[in-house]
Amino acid sequence: MIFAVIMAGGSGSRMGNSETPKQFMMLGTKPIIVHTVEKFFVNSKFEKIIVMSPKTWVSHTKNMIEKNIGKTDRIVVVEGGSTRNETLMNSLKYIEENYGLDDEKYVITHDAVRPFITHRIIEENIEAVQLYGACDTVVPATDTIVESKDGAVISNIPKRPEMYQGQTPQSFKAKKLKDIYESLTEKEKDELTDACGIFVKKNEPVRLVRGEVFNIKITYPYDLKVAKALLEEETDD
Repeated sequence: MIFAVIMAGGSGSRMGNSETPKQFMMLGTKPIIVHTVEKFFVNSKFEKIIVMSPKTWVSHTKNMIEKNIGKTDRIVVVEGGSTRNETLMNSLKYIEENYGLDDEKYVITHDAVRPFITHRIIEENIEAVQLYGACDTVVPATDTIVESKDGAVISNIPKRPEMYQGQTPQSFKAKKLKDIYESLTEKEKDELTDACGIFVKKNEPVRLVRGEVFNIKITYPYDLKVAKALLEEETDD
């Protein structure tokens, strides 16, 4: 079974003074998150689209999805956690309680605020995770990456051809993801800001899937302006 997990648990504090989490802000005629959920909903390979929502926005999320997509049992809204990793584990808990966890359960996890994901990226994530057990969507770095351990002087300049910028989806065998996460120490869990890091910490291979430069994450007000331009381009096509 394949599950889409839409990570919408954040508050969107970097979007300025808005009290509305960024995933619920309007993009064209629909909230950002609706654009994202629709991309997965049209793919019949998904048993369930699990939308992880901030606790105080669960009811709003359910109503918003029903209003824009309609009543469907293929989409479920689940309360997220206080951190991204906790939110991810809550999605696995839902799957385990309702379907059980085994080697034939896969999760395709995606940021709610990346509404321009393509069918190709989704399909290649499904293919890669079934073959390799874990994959990450990336694009080659176009800028030189500068490393600084103290934030004041350069420590290292990695070779640019070896550098990639991470996007989402990030996809995993559900049981393996849970097992590896639970094997980490609390210190290791606190250091993680990226789900693929859970596998990397334990030297587990993560396959690369080619992303797209327009698969942007809407984080800042400027990103919303770019997203509106991209949406207009999509509409024109």
